[in-house]
Amino acid sequence: MRAVLMRADRLLTGLALNLACLLLAVICVLGLWQVLARFVFSQPSVWTEESMRRLLIWCVMLGVVAAFRNGALVSVDLMLRLSRGAWQRAVRTTITAVSLAFLAVLIWYGSNLAWRVRFQTFASMELSMAWAYAALPVGAALAVVAVLAQHLDPRNTELDNAQ
Repeated sequence: MRAVLMRADRLLTGLALNLACLLLAVICVLGLWQVLARFVFSQPSVWTEESMRRLLIWCVMLGVVAAFRNGALVSVDLMLRLSRGAWQRAVRTTITAVSLAFLAVLIWYGSNLAWRVRFQTFASMELSMAWAYAALPVGAALAVVAVLAQHLDPRNTELDNAQ
């Protein structure tokens, strides 16, 4: 079971991180196009700003998967540094439980929200709002795998690099 989870984690975290990087590059290109269209061509683009906002939501939710996996999110760093043995396991278990509870809330309410807005469309595009809101449950579900993998095989490189 552990090997399957770790394999799934490597695949999903890598995919999420690469996709988040790609989306960030697309957002940069769209931002450049928006500036060029407005100030150079004097023809403002009506869809780029809204697209960038929606893609940024996806970028963040996919990037948080890698952050959870690497233990790079805000946690109780001082307690992790000072604790050893059973106390450190208790701190890690608490962090994992709180993270999973938070992600479960995101999955539940994000799914509900995406379902409710499925018939609404973006102001500048004929695309369902559910595509933007689906980032919450999808990113949270992927992060659940990362949190479990982080609990089983901790990677706290940020603690090593902290000042």
